[in-house]
Amino acid sequence: MSSQLYADLKAPVSLLSAKVHFEKLTDKEKLYAHYFSKAAHYGTRIVLRQVSPDSEKVFDLILSFYREVTAASPGTPIASIITAAPYSLSEEDSTYLLEYSSQFLSDLGNYKSFGDVKFIPRIPSSTFAAAVAATGNESLKTLFAKVEAAIYDTEPRASVLLGYPENGHVSGYYPVKSSGEVITKTEIEAIHDAVGGIYLPENTRVVKESADRFLLLVASGVEGPEVIDGEKLEFAVPGISESATVAIKFGDHAREMGLIAESLAKAGEFSANGTQKAMLDAYVRSFQQGSMQAHKASQREWVKDIGPTVETNIGFIETYRDPAGIRGEWDGLIAMVNKERTKTFGALVNGAKEYLGLLPWGKEFEKDVFTPPDFTSLEVMTYAGSGVPGGINIPNYDDIRQTVGFKNVSLGNVLSAKSANEKVPFVKESELELYEKLRGPAFEVQVGIHELLGHGSGKLLSETGPGVFNFERSAPPVSPIDGKPVSTYYKPGQTWSSVFGTISGSYEECRAECVAMYLGTEKSLLEIFGHTETSTEAGVADDVVYIAYLLMARAGLVALEFWDPETKKWGQPHMQARFSILKQFLEYGDRSFVKLKYTDTATFEDLEIELDRSKILSHGRKAVGEYLMKLHVYKSSCDVEKGRELYLETTAVPPELAKFRDVVLRKKMPRRQFVQGNTFVHDDGEIEYRDYDESSEGMIKSFVEREV
Repeated sequence: MSSQLYADLKAPVSLLSAKVHFEKLTDKEKLYAHYFSKAAHYGTRIVLRQVSPDSEKVFDLILSFYREVTAASPGTPIASIITAAPYSLSEEDSTYLLEYSSQFLSDLGNYKSFGDVKFIPRIPSSTFAAAVAATGNESLKTLFAKVEAAIYDTEPRASVLLGYPENGHVSGYYPVKSSGEVITKTEIEAIHDAVGGIYLPENTRVVKESADRFLLLVASGVEGPEVIDGEKLEFAVPGISESATVAIKFGDHAREMGLIAESLAKAGEFSANGTQKAMLDAYVRSFQQGSMQAHKASQREWVKDIGPTVETNIGFIETYRDPAGIRGEWDGLIAMVNKERTKTFGALVNGAKEYLGLLPWGKEFEKDVFTPPDFTSLEVMTYAGSGVPGGINIPNYDDIRQTVGFKNVSLGNVLSAKSANEKVPFVKESELELYEKLRGPAFEVQVGIHELLGHGSGKLLSETGPGVFNFERSAPPVSPIDGKPVSTYYKPGQTWSSVFGTISGSYEECRAECVAMYLGTEKSLLEIFGHTETSTEAGVADDVVYIAYLLMARAGLVALEFWDPETKKWGQPHMQARFSILKQFLEYGDRSFVKLKYTDTATFEDLEIELDRSKILSHGRKAVGEYLMKLHVYKSSCDVEKGRELYLETTAVPPELAKFRDVVLRKKMPRRQFVQGNTFVHDDGEIEYRDYDESSEGMIKSFVEREV
C-alpha cells in the first residue's frame, strides 16, 4: 500500500509566468495586481488547514528546513548543499526529498489536490530525520518529531483518503478535538438544515464538542461576537436531538482573514473604476466580518466588471473537497488578459444563443434570457489554491448566475504548458503523433465549450418566492425523457448543491463535459478556434474532433487511478465524470464505437484504446446526447431521486473495468506542477516581478520568498 502512495517521481514542473504581460501594465495596474496577489497568497494557510490537521506544520517544516540549509550559502543550489557534509544525503535521497517538498507545496497539503489521496516521501523517515538533525536547529528537530507520523503513516487504510471522518477518512473541514468526538454525516446535514438558511456554509468549518454541542466556525478577521444585541448566537439542531445546539463562533483563520482584508483594501486604492472599488469594498466586509452575503455582493459587482485589464477573483469558491459538498476551499486568481486569444472567445460568446439551441432539450429547460457573459483568455500571475485549473466559470451562486450572470475565463498559460517527451499510455503508437500535435488545441476547444455553454447553460425550475414560480406551474414543462410533465422543482431557499449534495460537483462537471463533447463536433464552432477542413497548421477540424473524443476516452480510463476499490469511493469529481462518459462510449448501441484492446490477459500491459472515428457522429455524439439530456433534465427539474440513481449507476465501476486499475496505476503520469512568480514593491517605488526556476527548488524558493 505504501508504495502506491509515494510522491510523484520526475513530475513535470512548469513556470506559470505572466511577467511579459505584467510589465506592460501601468504602475497603478501593477499595484492593483500586487496587493490582490498578496491577499490571495495570505489564504495559503487556510487551504492547508482545510486539507488535513497536520498540513500546516509540514508546510512550516519544509520552508524552515530550506531556510536553515541555505542560510550560509544563499546562492548555492540546495541539492549541492544537502549531498555534502553534514547532511550527506545520496543524490537519490536528495532528489526524493526535494520532489516531495515540491509536490506538497504544489498541492498545498499532504493529500493530492487532484485525487484527494495521501502521498508520502520516497525517502525513509530515518533519513529525513537525520537531515533535519544535521541542521543543528532544535526547534526544527522538535517540529519534525511532531509531524513525522502525519507525514508517513498509511494506516488505518481509510485515513489515506479525504472524506467523512466517521468513515475513518480525513477532513480539515471537520476538525476533531482532543476529546476525540467525531462528527457524523447525519450531524453535518442536520446542522446545515438548522442554520444553512442563516449562515451560508462556504466559509465555515464544524467542530463537534460533545454529543449534543457543536461549533460552527466562521472565517473572519474579527473574533466574535458570540452575542449580538444580548442574544447568544446559538441554535437548536432538532435533526440531532432535542437538546442539541450549534453555537456560531467568528474568528476562524482570524490572522489570515485580517491580512487578506487589509491587502484588498490597499488594492482598492488602485482600482480602475467604481465597479471594481465596490467589489473590493464588499470583499473587505466579507473577509473582515465573515459575511458571505457581502461576498455575494462582491460577485454581483465582479460580473459587471466587463473586460478588465487585470482580472481577479477571490474567496471560498469550490466545494469539491468538502465531503458534504457545501464548504468552499480558499481560492485566489490574479491574471492579465491575452487580448488576441480573447477575440476567439468573444466570437464563441456571440454565437452562444445559437449553440445553446442545439442542445438536446427544449427552451423551457433553458434560461429565459441568456445574458452574454464576459469570456476572456488570461495569463495567470497568481492562482492561490490547491491546484490550478484550465478554465473557470463563476460565481457559483445560483441566484446570481440566473439573474445577474457569470464570467468565463480560459487560463491560457495553464492550457499551453507542455513538457517534451511526455509519455502517453493507452494511445496507439500509430496515433501518437496526431495526438501530441492536437491534444492542446482539442483541449482548448473542450474547455471553452465546457465553461461557457456547459456551466453556462440551463434553467433551474424554481419557486422563487411564496407562490411565485419561474415556470408555468399549472402547465409544467414536459420532460423529453418520458414525455410527462415534470413534478419536482426547487423550493424557496433550496439550491442545486444543497439538494443534490455530495454528488452535485461531479454531476455538474459531467454535464458540462457532455455539452463540450456534444457541441464540439459543430463545424462552425470549430471554425471559431481556427479549425476548418483545410487548416492543416492549426489542425483539420475532423482531426481535432477525433482527438477530443480520444482525449475523453483516455481520461475516462486513467480515471480509475482516482477510484478506491475497497471503499468504492471516487477521489476526484472531474475524473469520476469522465469515467461515466467513457462508459457511455463503451456501452452505446452495438458497442463498436470504443473498445479497450489487449492480448496480455494477465497484466493488460498492452492495453490500448481503439476508437472508430467514422462513428463519432453516429455513436459517440448520440451516446453523449442521450446521457446529457437525462443529466440536464433531472438537474433542471430538481429530480434528485432519479438524478442520483442515474449518476451512481453510470459512475459505478464494474469488474470488467476495475481489472484495469492496476495497469493504470503502473503507467500513471505524474501531475504537472506550476511554479508561480512573486511581486515586490521596493522602497524606491520599483515594482518587481520575480520568476523562479522550473524545478523543485524553484517551487520551494517561490514559497520561501512569499509572505504567507
